[in-house]
Amino acid sequence: MKLVKDLYLNHRLFILTGVVVLAFIVSFILSSLIIIPKILLLVLAAVILTDILLLFGPKKGLGGYRFTPDKLSNGDENEIRIYLENFYPFSVSLEVLDEIPHQFQKRDVSFRLALASGSNKTITYFLRPVKRGEYSFGAVNGFVSSPLKLVKRRFRFSANALVPVYPSYMQMRKYELMAISNRLTEVGIKKIRRIGHNMEFELIKEYVAGDDVRTINWKATARRTHLMVNHYQDERSQQVYSLIDKGRVMQMPFNGMSLLDYAINACLVISNIAIRKSDKAGLITFQNDINSTLPASRSNRQMAQIQEVLYNQKTGYRESDFSVVYSHIRRKITQRSLLLLFTNFESLYGMQRQLPFLKSLNRQHVLVVIFFENTELFTLTTTPAHALREIYYKAVAEKFAYDKKLIVKELQQAGIQTILTPPEKLTVNTINKYLELKARAMI
Repeated sequence: MKLVKDLYLNHRLFILTGVVVLAFIVSFILSSLIIIPKILLLVLAAVILTDILLLFGPKKGLGGYRFTPDKLSNGDENEIRIYLENFYPFSVSLEVLDEIPHQFQKRDVSFRLALASGSNKTITYFLRPVKRGEYSFGAVNGFVSSPLKLVKRRFRFSANALVPVYPSYMQMRKYELMAISNRLTEVGIKKIRRIGHNMEFELIKEYVAGDDVRTINWKATARRTHLMVNHYQDERSQQVYSLIDKGRVMQMPFNGMSLLDYAINACLVISNIAIRKSDKAGLITFQNDINSTLPASRSNRQMAQIQEVLYNQKTGYRESDFSVVYSHIRRKITQRSLLLLFTNFESLYGMQRQLPFLKSLNRQHVLVVIFFENTELFTLTTTPAHALREIYYKAVAEKFAYDKKLIVKELQQAGIQTILTPPEKLTVNTINKYLELKARAMI
């Protein structure tokens, strides 16, 4: 029964069977040739039996496994590897079919290769998830053919692997490594000149070439008889909270991912950078009510906790209530903090209804409102219109794009820091704003 389940027929067998059938048809016309198709049929049956014995004789013909990370990174290319090893005493032809999770909507993850006796090979491919959650991998199916290539035997391994998809930890690590190696400018992070010494005094040290002469400590120099300078460090322990709006405005897709997922990935990166800068990172998610709150901290476990909280966030269909956010922050956050509000405003009226609460937040804290450009509208506004309908569409698109600019202007007039950004540049623009505010001693 197992043999029948794992036995499959190759194309070559159908071709040879067709030749035998054709020989029988010809023999009906020329009866003297009837012996030829009978011999061909016996030879074909013998070769098929030989092929089956070659493939199903050894108990262990093909070995292998699929290697997946413990978790996948949302929005990134994740490496998947399939290891294969041939235990047959002869070379085999292989067709490998991987049953990837249904969320990818792909049924063509297959590979063809030849594998010599006793050799092994690793297949590498990449998957890009666009939603967080649990992804279930099926089995890796290896269809093995002997040199005769009439039938093939199926091997299955690494079945039913459950892998969670987390916010983009790959992006977080990339920015972290670039920050350590001073290569952030390669991804668009600006070098921002500090205004004055908005830093804390740390120690007095000997002057070396390149030190700022304005930091020379003349009293210490007189005592030690050689130049001494004051050494400063960045102001520490500032609170940086990411406020993530999970309302219906954050469901809009861009390159397969929702705006909420872009905000979550940016939140993970900026929280990590804030902690690296010795600040405290915290998190609040909300819709019509507060969904989760993680107090600001820079403990060793903070990033892991932020990642776990972000993993379970989903958008809803209700409109977000900013009054609830204001009341919650007023009760829970007493120290002046930097608030990075990830939201989206599609109309000037929508923003104006929330403006009183935004102003109140900005009086007590440093508020940065971060919302998104509609890149589809940009395409419409820059494409020449030829028909009346195209002119109408272009006019509507320009009206929406103009509203976005008015929203920025009105927020800035209220003294609120603003970022209007395409989704793909969200992380870079958020980091730049954070570094700018630190350089200007606003936090």
